[in-house]
Amino acid sequence: MYDYLVVGAGLYGAVIAHEMKKAGKSVLVIDKRPNIAGNVYTEEIEGINVHKYGAHIFHTNNKSVWNYVNQFAEFNRFTNSPVANYHGELYSLPFNMYTFNKMWGVVTPEEAEAKIEEQKRSLGITEPKNLEEQAISLVGTDIYEKLIKGYTEKQWGRPCDQLPAFIIKRLPVRFTFDNNYFNALYQGIPIGGYTKMVANMLEGIEIQLGIDYLENKQEYDKIAETVIYTGAIDAYFGFKLGTLEYRSVRFETEVLDKPNFQGNAAVNYTDAETPWTRIIEHKWFEFGTQLKTVISREYSSEWTPGEEPYYPVNDEKNGKMYEEYKRLSENEKKVIFGGRLGEYKYYDMDKVIESALKKSDELLSI
Repeated sequence: MYDYLVVGAGLYGAVIAHEMKKAGKSVLVIDKRPNIAGNVYTEEIEGINVHKYGAHIFHTNNKSVWNYVNQFAEFNRFTNSPVANYHGELYSLPFNMYTFNKMWGVVTPEEAEAKIEEQKRSLGITEPKNLEEQAISLVGTDIYEKLIKGYTEKQWGRPCDQLPAFIIKRLPVRFTFDNNYFNALYQGIPIGGYTKMVANMLEGIEIQLGIDYLENKQEYDKIAETVIYTGAIDAYFGFKLGTLEYRSVRFETEVLDKPNFQGNAAVNYTDAETPWTRIIEHKWFEFGTQLKTVISREYSSEWTPGEEPYYPVNDEKNGKMYEEYKRLSENEKKVIFGGRLGEYKYYDMDKVIESALKKSDELLSI
C-alpha cells in the first residue's frame, strides 16, 4: 500500500509527490508517457535542451515559489523578448515604444497614445464586446491588423470578432522602451533543462512510466489511500457529460547545420498566410554556443482525442460542462483533481506550483 498514488509526473504531480515524501509518506508516481516532466519536458539534441511541448519560460512575482524551484535547479537570467514577423517586417513584443515607433514613426509616449486613441475613436468603440474590439481599444487598428488578427485567428481557429474580449486583456502594452514580455520580478530557465529539475523533485520516489491509469484504474486504486489525478477530468468520467474542447499544437522540429537561424528564442509569424504561429530556436533559452541549432515550427490546431490538449477553450459551453464534471469529482472521496487538465484551466508554471503547494499543505494538515 502507498499513502499517495500520483497520476502524472508533470509539475503539479511532482511537487505534491516531493512534499508527501518529505513528510514521510509513501508515494508512487505513474505517467502514461515514457518520460517524466509532463509538458515542461526537455530533451537534449545536439547539446541543446529542446522544449518538446513548446516554449516554457519560468516567471513569477511570488518569492516563495521562486525560492522553492531554486532548490531543484539553478536558473539563468533569460528574459522573454519575442519578435513579431509580419511579411518580413519585424516588430518588438510586447507592444512598447519600439513597436509604436516602427509602426507609426512616433517618438514620444504622448504621440503613441494619441495615435491609438484616434484609431479607436474612428470606430466608435466604447465597451469592447469581443477580442477584436478589445485589441483595437488597447493598441489601435494598425497593430491589430498586422500583429494580432492573423496570429490570434491561427491560434484559436476562430475569427477575432467571435472570441471573448478577456483573452487579450492580459496582453502587455507599454508606453516605455521595455520589451521584457513578462516583467516579473523573477524570471529564467533552469540550467540543464526542465527535465533535470523535475527529476530532482522526484529523487528517491518510485516512478512507473508508460502506464495508463484509466486503463488500469481498479488495480491502481487498490494500492493507495489517496489518488492525486492530474489527467483530463472528462476522460476520468468516460466523457459521459461530453468532451471538453482544447486547442492543440503540432511541432515540426529540425536540426540545422548552422549556429544561428533567427537570432532570438521566439519569433511570432503574425500574418494569416504563414501556416505556423511561431518558430522557437531552443538554444537561445540557455545562451547556446553550439555550432548547430534546433528550431521548432508551431502549428495550432483543433484538438481531437489522441492528441495532446494544450489550451482550454474557455467559452460558456465548456465552462458549464466543466462545472458539471467538477460536481461529479466532489463525490470521488479518495481522488484529488489538480493541474491544467484536472481543473480545465490554463496555468502558468508558477501558479501550478503554488496550487500544488497549497494542496499539499491542506492534505498534510488533515
